[in-house]
Amino acid sequence: MNTQPKGLAASRYVPVDHASVQFSRGFWKPWHDTVRDVTVPTQYMRLEEEKFLEVLDFKSPAGPLARPIQPSGLSMQHFFDSDFGKWIEAASYMLKYQRNADIEAKIDGIVDRLDEGQMPDGYLNSWFIRREPEKRWTNLRDLHEMYSMGHLLEGAVAYYEATGKRKFLDVMSKCVDHIIDTFGTEDGKLRGYDAHEEIELALIKLYKVTGDERHLKQASFFVDERGQMPSYFDDEARRRGEEPGDYIFETYAYSQAHKPVREQTEVEGHAVRATYLFSAMADLAFETGDDTLRNALETLFGHLTSRLLYVTGGIGSSKDNEGFTRAYDLPNETAYAETCASIALGFWTHRMAQTVLDARYTDILELVAFNGALSGIGLDGQSYFYENPLESHGQHRRWKWHYCPCCPTNIARFIASIGSYHYTAKDNALAVHLYSDNSVALALGGTDVTVTQTTDYPWDSDITLAIDPAAPAEFALSLRIPGWCKGARLAVNGEAVDLAGVTERGYATITRTWAAGDTVALHLPMPVERIYAHPDATENAGRVALKRGPMVYCVEQADVGVAPQHLVLSDADAYQAEYRPDLLGGATVLTGPALRMDAGEWDGVLYRGAKPVTEPVTFTAIPYHLWANREEGGMLVWMMER
Repeated sequence: MNTQPKGLAASRYVPVDHASVQFSRGFWKPWHDTVRDVTVPTQYMRLEEEKFLEVLDFKSPAGPLARPIQPSGLSMQHFFDSDFGKWIEAASYMLKYQRNADIEAKIDGIVDRLDEGQMPDGYLNSWFIRREPEKRWTNLRDLHEMYSMGHLLEGAVAYYEATGKRKFLDVMSKCVDHIIDTFGTEDGKLRGYDAHEEIELALIKLYKVTGDERHLKQASFFVDERGQMPSYFDDEARRRGEEPGDYIFETYAYSQAHKPVREQTEVEGHAVRATYLFSAMADLAFETGDDTLRNALETLFGHLTSRLLYVTGGIGSSKDNEGFTRAYDLPNETAYAETCASIALGFWTHRMAQTVLDARYTDILELVAFNGALSGIGLDGQSYFYENPLESHGQHRRWKWHYCPCCPTNIARFIASIGSYHYTAKDNALAVHLYSDNSVALALGGTDVTVTQTTDYPWDSDITLAIDPAAPAEFALSLRIPGWCKGARLAVNGEAVDLAGVTERGYATITRTWAAGDTVALHLPMPVERIYAHPDATENAGRVALKRGPMVYCVEQADVGVAPQHLVLSDADAYQAEYRPDLLGGATVLTGPALRMDAGEWDGVLYRGAKPVTEPVTFTAIPYHLWANREEGGMLVWMMER
């Protein structure tokens, strides 16, 4: 097996192995432990309780549907395979840290059933094998066949890398052989692609393990073929006896299939599909050096971050298409902002920083990691959000599972692998993207090196990195200087470094011969900031959001005793940051003055000629990702300001 980057990719930064990053304390330690000890075991229980694993009873007749057919023709049961595929991936990331015989037995049981049910030609999809074998590969537009296969394949790669067990990898490699035999430009093959992107990402992960160029070529085919005209989806619909114009989502922009990917300049359609596609495009740009893909992605990144991005890192404002609408349409209470979409944005931006070391990308990765993605899981590790609104009147509560539970397993695999998002490396260089208390062990320039971050970031501004090579070694250390930070300071062994002279694209790079005992001190001031929205984001006119460092804040009714919608802030007031170890597992909160509008004195009147009566109060704001972990009540990110 080949696990090293090849060709052009060998000269670029690659993520460190997630399990080489150890969290002994600090911000990610409790999240990491909770995912291992609570999330992974309880998610398996939910998969059993909700009858997801019954789809693997290949020897039994298919029973009643656990999820009905929707008007689109899709049942959530069409892609049950993807949910236990992602669960296996998350569990495997944790197994690479610490083997667990019980979890491995559960995975091995799933793998045995998949092996028994796989068709002789390699095809593997529980829905079509058990229910409609004659309809396989007849509706790539609607039914998620390769989306499910892709998540199984990612799970198989992760399980192999964690345990060395080959059976699942061999099963999915046989499935990939079938895909390669079925799809392509050659005579007799289908020139199709799955409307829900995912198989592309999985094929590239498989390529990184096998070194088999066919896997990379197949991923390239699916990306290059998307959006070519006449549309494959039109031809496919006619073969089914349907009119292409009857498509329930009306436009193939829903699946980013309305034009070839290199011609797309605006982010459209389903948010998760879009960012999975862009992640695959970035992977291909990395592996092949294709600048036409990277240039297209740069345009799309600019469009998304300047017009479509929530201040929390959420994306996709509409429930109707689980995605994007018009520019600056960023409602708060009805925000969709699916957890999976924020996570996929993290995938994409992380990959972009591998093609070009640029803090514009990793600033968004940090925003997602601490806000829009992390809000998707409760502190208990077994309650979740699918949607992540920026305002609530108490109607939004976390659930222990979901009708479409793609998000729980996605956030589990994201947190389980968060170590790999902290660092990327190449032969003689290490880039630090995320800050938290941790240590990483790796080889740089042929020398074993341990780098230890000591910090209470994101609650505290100071980060110390201890550099410990096995022998003196020359390499470059690049540290992200966040775009939100003004007045950063850097020192090596107590000697100040001129940041302006060493910083390019938001990364401060120090190249020197490092020896054991060397230290780097980074200070990132994080005063409380007022954030204002573009005038065309009319939902937030006259409103302000509060941010400190990478953390976006919200006001919850549990802390102020009234609906936060009744509070008004002043643009002249200052706010204090205070760490409270006893609040929500330990967090820095913001406090300050506000005016409270007295709703009670209106006495049943809806409109009147006098302004509301107000009184001064003190409010407390908590990090957005921690909301909805206490009693029911309102929440607000964008506060009224006078």
